[in-house]
Amino acid sequence: MATTRIMPLHVGKGRTESRAISDIIDYVANPKKTDNGRFITGYACDSRTADAEFLLAKRQYIAATGRVRGTDDVIAYHVRQSFRPGEITPEEANRLGVEFAKRFTKGNHAFVVCTHIDKSHIHNHIIWSSVSLEYDRKFRNFWGSTRAVRRLSDTICIENGLSIVEDPKPHGKSYNKWLGEQAKPSHREQLRVMIDNALSQSPADFEELLKLLQEYGCEVSKRGKSYRLKLSGWEKAARLDSLGEGYGLEDLRAVLLGKRAHTPRKKTVTQAEPPKVNLLVDIQAKLQAGKGAGYARWAKVFNLKQMAQTMNYLSENNLLEYAVLEEKAAAATAHHNDLSAQIKAAEKRMAEIAVLRTHIVNYAKTREVYVAYRKAGYSKKFREEHEEEILLHQAAKNAFDEMGVKKLPKVKELQTEYAKLLEEKKKTYAEYRRSREEMRELLTAKANVDRVLKMEVEQDVEKEKDHGQR
Repeated sequence: MATTRIMPLHVGKGRTESRAISDIIDYVANPKKTDNGRFITGYACDSRTADAEFLLAKRQYIAATGRVRGTDDVIAYHVRQSFRPGEITPEEANRLGVEFAKRFTKGNHAFVVCTHIDKSHIHNHIIWSSVSLEYDRKFRNFWGSTRAVRRLSDTICIENGLSIVEDPKPHGKSYNKWLGEQAKPSHREQLRVMIDNALSQSPADFEELLKLLQEYGCEVSKRGKSYRLKLSGWEKAARLDSLGEGYGLEDLRAVLLGKRAHTPRKKTVTQAEPPKVNLLVDIQAKLQAGKGAGYARWAKVFNLKQMAQTMNYLSENNLLEYAVLEEKAAAATAHHNDLSAQIKAAEKRMAEIAVLRTHIVNYAKTREVYVAYRKAGYSKKFREEHEEEILLHQAAKNAFDEMGVKKLPKVKELQTEYAKLLEEKKKTYAEYRRSREEMRELLTAKANVDRVLKMEVEQDVEKEKDHGQR
């Protein structure tokens, strides 16, 4: 899924506010683009009168708060979503557009979602009122909103098993460049992609395959024995037999009967240098391939929402190569362990200082008593009278021997060392907590990636279990 940044809709100079908002609403709600309005959904407003309702909401906000902006006031905001050809139905695209708008505005703003099907790629136009439903607050575009929009869109997209932009650019990107090609894919190339996606759903027969293509927005007609396909936005239909090897009528029937395997045809693009392996591409390929047998069971065990968070994490931290992810995870673990060892060493020394300081104090306090005890020839009577002091003195001497202390350090020196160790421990512990969080995120991401990349193995095990139970 490709998403553009948030576009504010202003009143504009030399234009009335009603004219400004109605123009954009009329454009996105075009009946020719939305199947006569079938793919338009309004939330907390009537899509047919959304422009008037947005304007009324703004006036109620002004009346309630007294805040007036003037000609640069924002009435509504606009976001556009695009989907890869043949990957989604108009109904599903509209549903995901509504889900995006609700989650992004937290359900606090009225909005309209218009799904356009006039192009080869289905796309949404989402427009929401700048004023909240309570008329007490306005949505303010914020620094980093483009990233927030993309992150949420990618999350929803992955949760529903759809493609995302593998390498988003900060200043936007055309749809055709998003597809990763030098030029716009041809009509036949797009039809082949659509057929590939339809076959991945394992249709029972050729009629069901044609039905899936129609759900994806493809026009299907028959002239004599020849089937013709046409996508929205193209004038002429293409014969099925003109799509190349593997896409002819007999080829597809053989695939559906299980007599041959289907190999998707990929367009060859000349590149200056071979592209690097991209983890996001690999993961999406695995998830798409997994939509066959065993996927439903696998999806129950492995949370796709967790996978969406992982892919966002990989993208935001530029961890698009498995070797880099593995290296970063190992380095983070080693750094965390080093810090843990430093903290434990400091704590051990601090404990030694505390014990040593106590014994030094006790030794000094009882030294005169012990000297007198020794001069008394270690008298039993003297010991009975001063037993507590004598025991403390002897315990201190034993402790010094166990610690290997030959010369007693000064208590002030020990206190200085203890204070220094405590300060260093606090600093190290702050870094330790950050490193622990980083290590957990990297290890979790790596574990999730490993799980997806080994998905076929798990599915094979499930199949063997099912076969054994039968």
